[in-house]
Amino acid sequence: MSMEARLISGLILSSVGLGYFVYGKKQQQVIPMLAGISLCVFPYFVSALSATVILGLVLAIIPWLIKF
Repeated sequence: MSMEARLISGLILSSVGLGYFVYGKKQQQVIPMLAGISLCVFPYFVSALSATVILGLVLAIIPWLIKF
């Protein structure tokens, strides 16, 4: 896949991660904060676009599965 697609997916997932982090920090809840940090950091370590999207969706859904 193209480099632009990886950059855009990383930007979108990092934005969602920032939202989770800010929410978790204001509500003093650990799970959204950790999910937010993970969403912001993992695109630097995963190079495949499909793995980035799948892992990002899983990390974005985890706070909803574990009720915060």
